Amino acid sequence: MRKRFNFKFIEKRKFFITLSVVLMLASILSTFIFGAELDIQFKGGTIITYIYDGEINQAQFNEAVSNALGGAGGFNITTGTDFSSGRNNIQISLTSNEGLTSDRQFELTHALTTQFAGNNLELLESADVSPSAGREFFLKCLVAVAFSSLALIVYIALRFKHIGGWIAGLCAVAALLHDCVIVYGAFIVFGMSINANFMAVILTILGYSINNTIVIYDRIRENDGLHRKTKSRADIINESINQSLTRSINTSLTTAVAMIVVTAVAIVYGVGSIVSFSLPMVVGIVAGTYSSICFTCSLWYVIGEKKGKAVKKTKAA
Repeated sequence: MRKRFNFKFIEKRKFFITLSVVLMLASILSTFIFGAELDIQFKGGTIITYIYDGEINQAQFNEAVSNALGGAGGFNITTGTDFSSGRNNIQISLTSNEGLTSDRQFELTHALTTQFAGNNLELLESADVSPSAGREFFLKCLVAVAFSSLALIVYIALRFKHIGGWIAGLCAVAALLHDCVIVYGAFIVFGMSINANFMAVILTILGYSINNTIVIYDRIRENDGLHRKTKSRADIINESINQSLTRSINTSLTTAVAMIVVTAVAIVYGVGSIVSFSLPMVVGIVAGTYSSICFTCSLWYVIGEKKGKAVKKTKAA
């Protein structure tokens, strides 16, 4: 027999809304505290990849790269595996509007292959990255999010028109904005660059969160049709959330555990590109689940109550 919960979510609406606002403000303020680092995709520069055998001390490699570049900073180093050859690879990302000239690339490669000759270090590839391409990709993603948000508002307004559809749609989109801001804060706090993984996490969480919200809205619609005359709006919402709670928690927990395992394995093997996706995904899953259960319905109830009072005052006048 499925366990029935009886949590009073609507009675704690002020706490949930306040907590969400605080988390969003903290995520935004983290930009000024820790600083946001844009990836090379958005700043432009040069990416150079080497393959090697054995193990290379990353601290020594960082020092070697810095010395070869004359002490200049502005580079990141990531390690991984080249699947075509099965050898280890190490990638240097140098952020610069002009990129790294061919002469400087030759000097860098010569210095590194000499110092790490015992590892058979070889140049695999090098490429210049234009910042305009990254900006164009970012803008296209924002446009896609804007159009999808508009479509969601229209869809929810039509499907749930008997329970205040437009308000429900706007509250759902507000919850998605809440999730996006918290995921952004996770990238900043964890010291991760804003890159293509950021947009991938955002788009994934948007779909994940709105699906959970739609399920809860659907339960509210069904219960509203059954108990509108016998129960208050707050009781109907509480009952609907509690009925969906097991499904929401189980789905979120399963996905979060999978992402935690992926994160742990990626950290052990030093695959930073996977960590920068899976770790913020865990934060996004938690934020999306919380916003669907606690924030969206609380905000929808508050706005609905204010609208109802305004209509009553108008009729009375």
